[in-house]
Amino acid sequence: MNNPSDLDRFDQAILTTLAEDGRISITDLAKRIGLSKSPTQARLRRLEENGVILGYRAMLNPIRLGLDHVAFVEVRLNDTREAALHAFNEAVRRVPQIEQAHMIAGNFDYLLKVRTRDMASYRLFLGDTISMLPHVASTSTYTAMEAVKEVMLAERVQQGVT
Repeated sequence: MNNPSDLDRFDQAILTTLAEDGRISITDLAKRIGLSKSPTQARLRRLEENGVILGYRAMLNPIRLGLDHVAFVEVRLNDTREAALHAFNEAVRRVPQIEQAHMIAGNFDYLLKVRTRDMASYRLFLGDTISMLPHVASTSTYTAMEAVKEVMLAERVQQGVT
């Protein structure tokens, strides 16, 4: 199932419903999409096995948890050979404050989204963690003043946009 067109209307309905309520029971899910329990369960299992559904988790509000400082960090590496990229990627995956990391084609190598408590904790994090990641040559930080739009994939599925 590598193509979104492989998903029929029942599969789409399952994804939309789970995006709204990931804790819904199989019985209620089946009722909502208009299938019986067994085929719904089989479809759900297939979506999980094919990697369309990666897992189920609670959506936490970072602001309520005191993590309201967001910074975007451009990172330039001093080595962009495959081994260096691999080492950087592996190190980034182990850092919980880095919410997103993207390799970029442009004037820098990576763009990181970092969430911390405040500017002081970010400055410590920058010096103690980001600057110590493998092959980091330089960084530039952009601090977010306000989140104007943050859409999770579940919301895009609900809106019919993937």
